[in-house]
Amino acid sequence: MSMKQIIIISAALFLGICQAEAQNYKRPETYNYQRGVEAISQDRKDEALEYFIKDSDENPQSGYPYIWMAYLYLTNEENGKALDAANRAIRFLPKRDVDYLTYAYEYRVGAYLCLGDTVKALADLQSMVKIVPENTDAYNTRAQIYYEQEKYDLSDADYRRMTELRPGDVSGYMGLGRNANAQKRWSDAVKHFDYVTKLASDFSSGYAFRAQSYIGLQKWNEATDDIVKALSLDWDRIAHYLAVTINEQAFSMLVAKLKVQSVKEPNEAKWPFIIATMYEQSKNYQKAIDYYKDANAKDRSENVYDKISYCQYKLGNYDEAMTAINQALNMDSTEVNFYARKANIFYEIGNVKAAIAEWDKVLTMQPESGFGYYRRGWFKELAGDLEGGLEDLSMAIVLDPDGAYLYSTRGDLYMRLGKKDLAEADFRKTIQLEDSPEKYDFIHYAYQGLGQFEMAKKAMDVIIARDTTDNGTYYDAACLYSRMRDKDNALKYLEKALALGYSRFAHMERDFDLDFLRGFDEYDALIAKYRRLKQQSSACTVPASDVIQPDVSEIPFEKDNGVCKVKCQINGLPLHFVFDTGASDVSLSMVEATFMMKNGYLGEKDVVGSQRFMNANGDVEVGTVVNLRDVCFGGHSLHNVRATVVLNQKAPLLLGQSVLGRLGKVEIDNGRNVLKITYNQ
Repeated sequence: MSMKQIIIISAALFLGICQAEAQNYKRPETYNYQRGVEAISQDRKDEALEYFIKDSDENPQSGYPYIWMAYLYLTNEENGKALDAANRAIRFLPKRDVDYLTYAYEYRVGAYLCLGDTVKALADLQSMVKIVPENTDAYNTRAQIYYEQEKYDLSDADYRRMTELRPGDVSGYMGLGRNANAQKRWSDAVKHFDYVTKLASDFSSGYAFRAQSYIGLQKWNEATDDIVKALSLDWDRIAHYLAVTINEQAFSMLVAKLKVQSVKEPNEAKWPFIIATMYEQSKNYQKAIDYYKDANAKDRSENVYDKISYCQYKLGNYDEAMTAINQALNMDSTEVNFYARKANIFYEIGNVKAAIAEWDKVLTMQPESGFGYYRRGWFKELAGDLEGGLEDLSMAIVLDPDGAYLYSTRGDLYMRLGKKDLAEADFRKTIQLEDSPEKYDFIHYAYQGLGQFEMAKKAMDVIIARDTTDNGTYYDAACLYSRMRDKDNALKYLEKALALGYSRFAHMERDFDLDFLRGFDEYDALIAKYRRLKQQSSACTVPASDVIQPDVSEIPFEKDNGVCKVKCQINGLPLHFVFDTGASDVSLSMVEATFMMKNGYLGEKDVVGSQRFMNANGDVEVGTVVNLRDVCFGGHSLHNVRATVVLNQKAPLLLGQSVLGRLGKVEIDNGRNVLKITYNQ
């Protein structure tokens, strides 16, 4: 069970507690128990755990503190303690308190799933069904387990039971459709998803999963219609994945439909962004850059700058790539991936020292990154620091012992240091880990290192056959044949790589794999030719210019019952906020917060505490405070905005002065229905 699932369960438990009082269940009124409940409602979890432990010490045969302890231990990933607490809760809770008894079993299911014991989890789910036969959550969890075990008949039976218990809910029908897709029963799946879209026409997942079914049936028109529909409703991740992996037959059709949506919604950044990701996935990087810039012009984002940087990097336009990644870092200096990107760019422009310094930053921020140690170690090796490289590569293997590429790279380094036995041991480990053709990645270098040249060639052929358009694969082949001192094949594959756009000239100058080729005139002529072609191409390209935000922008709004509503995105979730110049802070309802928590738009780390506030009636209430990592609207993006979750289920999303003051001067043009913002410099 994931942490996300645990958080969802905790929300359900808290709501159950609030409802239980109305059902006249007798719950503890002891001091420590009440203080624990109060602390947990304000997200002071460590303090709450202390109270519940004290209460359990004073009342060892009360099941109530144990159920809270089980939840808290689960959130801390202390699965053994969670299991013990859940056992005591089940043992001591009154059997007539079926609500809490059900939650106790649910937490024990969570502990068993975290421990990988599906047998005991299934037994507890059966107990839950016996206690409350109409408990759809139990059927849903059990159906998911059966799905993962590929026991589709059993999974279907539970999903059908869910449809009987809650015929108006889409969950059971979605499960039946998902199972049919997994079995490639595409037509049956379409029928289930047809019903889902009738039950809930605004539920994006129904269209996204039906699109997958239509793709299976090769009904491209219907599939692309459903992808666009799902994406128009919200930022549906399944639909986006299907868009970027769409069959070549449907690529142009989908792009055309997305362009139509972009014309219909000219201020909406997501349409050019999705088109850009499709072009990026198909390796048409220049087209991707054009659409990413269009998206940025509508709604500036550090993630889009990162995407632009990546595409420029793949094109070999390293100055432009550096400009874009610096813009991303200016907007968010805490994102570790941006520093990694910058390190790679530094290396490609020949500044290895600066590249290593950027990896130093990455590893300071993320000290358990095996990949980070690998990259820094490799750079150190290429810079001549063999001992430093060996230290980093060995650290990477400790952190990622199943990384075949790590052993192959360290094996090369051992060989350069004259430690043949250690090198060959690493090469054999690479071969052991890449034990089937679909896993081949570094195995050809391992075979070459062991002197098994024919096996190396066969493995290289398998890798090339997987993707005949990847210039990096042909470069690897050139390196392999250079290592084997086969000049003709090495030059042949190098020219193929260069012809397909490989342009990492700074790397080629340092790569010791090509040492054998450097003494030949043909190699020098080949590199000179493609350097010249690259320079000519760059001279004919208009330099990428920064997307500069205007000092003044106008944002359209809609009027609804006398209030102004403006489109926004909160942590990537499309919403509407009420523009309220009288409100001091940002607030959102429990409904919005619960949805965001359940769907990954808010995480446990985003909950930062609680605070008192005065509502519209003048009453003082306590609300949970969350950190909104990204608030985007009108082409402007603000980061780390604090918001209060209010208990009112129907409360609107309010953006008050804590946000507006960070923007600048705000004017409302009621005649044209636009907000005019003069930004702070």
